[in-house]
Formats: sequence, structure tokens, C-alpha cells
Amino acid sequence: MAKLSTDELLEAFKEMTLIELSEFVKQFEDTFNVTAAAPVAVAAAGAPAGGGDAAAAEEQDEFDVILEAAGDKKIQVIKEVRALTSLGLKEAKDLVDGAPKPVLEKVDKAAADKAKEALEGAGATVTLK
Repeated sequence: MAKLSTDELLEAFKEMTLIELSEFVKQFEDTFNVTAAAPVAVAAAGAPAGGGDAAAAEEQDEFDVILEAAGDKKIQVIKEVRALTSLGLKEAKDLVDGAPKPVLEKVDKAAADKAKEALEGAGATVTLK
């Protein structure tokens, strides 16, 4: 069999449907006993380190909402924590009493901003990480 160049392989892949390409990847993984997801994860994890902190901050898509302090209106903050999470009254009170603690973890930017606004509106001090 003639050896195909990288460009020829790419052209062949462009002509395939997504289902055909998916089947090809599965067969490739079985034939060579590898996982296609591993190299992608390594490349994605290594990319921000080379770009510096500014690039990492721009590419961040998951945020933690950290309750730093409950403030004067502790009951309002507990109500907001319950509204944002599936915690019961006791668990929400324990979270607020044990501040600083994360209220939400690994949420998108919009959800994190909304939670921060709601908690700050109730009188809490909140940070996003």
C-alpha cells in the first residue's frame, strides 16, 4: 500500500461524514490500543502554561463562587445560598457560618456572575475564582 501524506489524509477526512469519522476513530483506537482523548487533554492542559497568566485568565470558562463573609444580613444570605444550591436549611446555615467556603463550583461565567450579584445583594462578600 502506498504511504499517504498528511495532506492526503486530511483531504480524505474532509470527505467523511461525522459518523464515518467517529467509526474510524473507534477502529483506530482498537487497532493501536490508544485513546484519542488523552493527547487532546494533554495539549489543552499544556497550552495555558505556555501563554502565561493573562492567557489562562482569558480562557477560563469555569468559576468557583466563594462566600468570604455573610455580612450583617446572615438570614438573607442563607436564603440566597439555598436558592442557588440544593442545600437544606441546616446545610446552608453551616456553609454560611463556615465562610469562607465555596457556594458553587465549576460553573460558567454567567451563572457565577448571577450568583455573585444575588449574594452581594443579600449583603455577603463574594469572590470568583
